[in-house]
Amino acid sequence: MEDPDRRQQDRFLRLFMEQEESLRGFVRSLVPSHEDCREVMQEVASVLWRKFDALENPADFRRWAFGVARIEALDHMRRARRDRHVFSDALLAQLADEAEAAVDEFAAERQALDACIRKLPDSQRALIESAYAPGTRIDRLAEELGRTPMALYKTLHRIRMTLLDCTRRELREKLSP
Repeated sequence: MEDPDRRQQDRFLRLFMEQEESLRGFVRSLVPSHEDCREVMQEVASVLWRKFDALENPADFRRWAFGVARIEALDHMRRARRDRHVFSDALLAQLADEAEAAVDEFAAERQALDACIRKLPDSQRALIESAYAPGTRIDRLAEELGRTPMALYKTLHRIRMTLLDCTRRELREKLSP
């Protein structure tokens, strides 16, 4: 029999990990540095975990987590007021509203791009994945493929344009009634 505390931890971790990237982007848009973002994210995770029992509906986790992230980022900035380069509360609230809207737009764009990547022929999808893998150098990849770097750049450019057109179509279809 599974421990109820363990199930609660698993539920929290699953929900948190689904939103962590978006939350981090949101927080990063509100604070001046990566270090500030790291500190705020630690506090956000801690608050979310401490208060997770109070969340009645797991479907509300995203909205709730963004609300906590907003409060923690604003609190962090208030504590940092000694630095004269800190924004006013009104500006921070406006930035938070805009950043939250941008996160939703980014998520929709990412979903559309993912759908378009899946539509690519296998060879093009493999080339994109190879070219954009961490640490990849185009000159080395071109050599492995028996192509010149310029030819590879041109091929990648054509694939990117195809993905851009497809992504725009996907977003239009999603927005049209």
